Amino acid sequence: MLAKRIIPCLDIKDGMTVKGVKFVELKTVGDPVELAAAYADQGADELVFLDITASHEGRKTFVDLVHRIARHINIPFTVGGGISELSDAEALLNAGADKISINSSAVRNPQLIDDMAKNFGSQFVVVAIDAKKEETGNEWAVTVNGGRIFTEKRLFSWAREAEQRGAGEILFTSMDHDGVKQGFANEALAQLSDDLSIPIIASGGAGNMQHFKDAFEIGKADAALAASVFHYNEISVPDLKTYLRSEGIVVR
Repeated sequence: MLAKRIIPCLDIKDGMTVKGVKFVELKTVGDPVELAAAYADQGADELVFLDITASHEGRKTFVDLVHRIARHINIPFTVGGGISELSDAEALLNAGADKISINSSAVRNPQLIDDMAKNFGSQFVVVAIDAKKEETGNEWAVTVNGGRIFTEKRLFSWAREAEQRGAGEILFTSMDHDGVKQGFANEALAQLSDDLSIPIIASGGAGNMQHFKDAFEIGKADAALAASVFHYNEISVPDLKTYLRSEGIVVR
């Protein structure tokens, strides 16, 4: 059985780490390089950095930041935000990123997934999906632009398409659960896990250690990502791993 991964996520705005609730009300929580080094020391398996207000100017700043992060940590990390063409991904990979996460750009141009998988390899390509559950049925509407714009795409069919096009992992964030600390969207996670053969990263909803256990056992997720519970020291990575081991879950 593959070990489950614990992944702190750092949302980056203007070179600083921020955190919000349901994608809004952002607050600054610290320097991303310092936080990254601390998480690596604590035993995090990977890190994710998302440039949440990426623009042309922001991209240059972000590449510089990725260089600095790569010099200070020795665990894999994924970067995303504003990556809309191969040259964007190439610059970040050359700066030291281990994987690239694409979201809105993949929805608008699905061929980008094929192109990135072909050029860099599927193992470098994470397709992130931000979705909101519809009021009736079991469908989830896929959103873009940090949850601001709803699209015609639906979670499960889009995730299957992303895998077919060459995505190496799916990072699914439930907008309904983001930042409210009531647990992950485990039913949707379990369906994604059943539908796909690539790893699923759970995002949105971590509030306590039991929520991580549920994401792995009920949601069948391969990894669980969280931000505020780690940033505000509500849960430490070593304590979480000790708890999960005690509950019979294999972690690194």
